[in-house]
Amino acid sequence: MSLLIATGCSNKAQTKKVELLSNPYSRTEFLMGTVVTVKIYDKGKAHVLKPVFKRIEELAHATTVEDKNDRSEIDEVNDQAGIKPVKVSKDIYRMVKIGKKYSGRSHGSFDLTIGPLTKLWHIGFSDARKPAQSEIDHVLPLIGYKRMILSDQKQTIFLKDKGMRLDLGAIAKGFITDEAVTVLKNYHVQSAIVDLGGNIFVMGNNASGEKWTVGIQNPYSPRGEIVGKIKESNQSIVTSGIYERFIKVHGKIYHHLLNPADGYPFTNDIAGVSVITDASTDGDALSTVLFAEGVKGGLAYAKKWGIKAVFVTRDKEVYVTPNLKNKFLLTDKTFNLVK
Repeated sequence: MSLLIATGCSNKAQTKKVELLSNPYSRTEFLMGTVVTVKIYDKGKAHVLKPVFKRIEELAHATTVEDKNDRSEIDEVNDQAGIKPVKVSKDIYRMVKIGKKYSGRSHGSFDLTIGPLTKLWHIGFSDARKPAQSEIDHVLPLIGYKRMILSDQKQTIFLKDKGMRLDLGAIAKGFITDEAVTVLKNYHVQSAIVDLGGNIFVMGNNASGEKWTVGIQNPYSPRGEIVGKIKESNQSIVTSGIYERFIKVHGKIYHHLLNPADGYPFTNDIAGVSVITDASTDGDALSTVLFAEGVKGGLAYAKKWGIKAVFVTRDKEVYVTPNLKNKFLLTDKTFNLVK
């Protein structure tokens, strides 16, 4: 497949033919506790994989916390909580500022200062456990995005109370996905897929010149199994679900999406929600925000902000926002599409 790309040069339009491959250049690494894959379909662009992964690795390091061998800026912000503001890089500052915006829009159900609580449960790690109620009660007062003070002028972050902690887990993968896409664009790549552990961005069209067919994750099955599909181009697809990461205690499942209000995983009718956005950072944050709202509240929130989303309930019902009504195709007939 060849694409004709119009480019400007010395005030004269030039046409450059881009050949797309059926078998892309591909690289996979294990980073941030997840599988990261980038596929480039433009012929002759294999070398772009190197700078893309360099950028991904750079940001993965910057957002990691409690690595005994290598301390990050986030570690420093957490260590200086209640003491002094910490100057951070542009990347970290931008990420945190976006996160604070969504914290405000969600009235705190999405909160970047949830770190004391996520550290307590540590779901997704070998030492994950259900904490005692007294432990939860102790850390809940330390959560509150309004006590995270940002200075645009000084590019600093200050957590006002000692013991407060940032956790960028709900937004970092989305931000890093967007930065990987930026590198691809800087190298004039036209067709690619970026997949950061399920945070997917489909760039351009596929080798047949069509939009990409993207599966909507089945929240009850291993990653890669779907309930339905949509066709998208230059869009991010992010899913949050109850079976992504969890622990089981006395037969009860506790998933990793924690409620800053009571200290326990959100309990509502949602099993999984997938969000389709222009930017993956937005999708990452919004998937948590919509999950916290439940189906009814999530649909209302999505309508208010013009968000495209697919909700899968614990009763195996599928709801789609009005802007996806004619785009979503249900493929797993064990689920019921509510119209």
